[in-house]
Amino acid sequence: MDQRVLVTYRVRGEAATIKERAAALAVEQSVEMPLAAINERQVLEGIVGQVATIAERGGGVFEVGIALAAATMLGRRGGEAGQMLNMLFGNSSIHDDVVLWDIALPAGFANAFGGPRHGIAGLRRRLGASARALTCAALKPQGLGPAALAALAGRLALGGIDMIKDDHGIADQPYAPFAERVRACAGATREARAKTGHPTCYAPNLSGSLDDLRRQIDAARGAGVDTVLIAPLVVGLPAFQTIVRENPDLAFLAHPALAGAGRIAPALLYGKLFRLFGADAVIYPHHGGRFGYTPETCRAIAETARAPWAGLAPALPVPAGGMIPARVPEMLAFYGRDTMLLIGGALLAAGASMVTETSAFVRQVAESSDV
Repeated sequence: MDQRVLVTYRVRGEAATIKERAAALAVEQSVEMPLAAINERQVLEGIVGQVATIAERGGGVFEVGIALAAATMLGRRGGEAGQMLNMLFGNSSIHDDVVLWDIALPAGFANAFGGPRHGIAGLRRRLGASARALTCAALKPQGLGPAALAALAGRLALGGIDMIKDDHGIADQPYAPFAERVRACAGATREARAKTGHPTCYAPNLSGSLDDLRRQIDAARGAGVDTVLIAPLVVGLPAFQTIVRENPDLAFLAHPALAGAGRIAPALLYGKLFRLFGADAVIYPHHGGRFGYTPETCRAIAETARAPWAGLAPALPVPAGGMIPARVPEMLAFYGRDTMLLIGGALLAAGASMVTETSAFVRQVAESSDV
């Protein structure tokens, strides 16, 4: 009961009232009731949130540190991803003056969750790339059937790409049933691998209920797949955590869909929470593409995902979102080698020249990694 998770929030407020606001935040995220009505000493001393720090950050923003009881984030079988996020930000996410900014874990707490089972080193082994940056492409657009998607996968694999993932919007639709699609795309990737000798991986997108996820995992295994894509906030954090725990041999790429729906700092969400719950790689928007992340945000995500933290394996940063081959040197100078560059539409737009353009992208990444 004495272990605490130090949770940092950024709160808009005024200097005259910030202590009162911080105390209310501590109660809201712990017991959510008047303290005068609590008679149990163990609750008052061991469970009620404690204001640890208050620091002004300028512009009417304060950084507030609240120490929350780690016991409230654990279930009988270990760490509970959904419950942890609930205790970190459940009610306070409704208050528009608060952003969940960071967390610091007590010793050993991360062991209850497990973190990445493979991480950067494991993905490198699977893809036969010990030092250079990695490459990835996406299968698009929505509406294609298994044969058409498999044809795209085969051409990308012939170009020597490391990873081919489904677009996150491709699920188990009538026009592209999961099992049929995965058999076709995995088969096309294997055929290309036999020709190139390069261990390209195909990562199908998992979606639906926990029962659906389990059926899809079985179908993926049957097709020889060892890496999958999943959007933790779409399927739900408890389902994501469960499927990771049940399949420690599989590698999981976390997609950012819905990541902008709540006020959670991106570096915390991708670099710590997704990693804590089992993501081996985290996909996120790189600056200057279709989304609005700044260079500072992108750097913070990558550095947090890779940094030593709580004894967990590092997760691989996968910057994406409208990237083009011309930006490869710049991106590698920005991120370094422990990165997977994801380019989708720009390669697919090459049409009949897709294999050639993919090969050029792969060579460019390898050459830029040697600089």
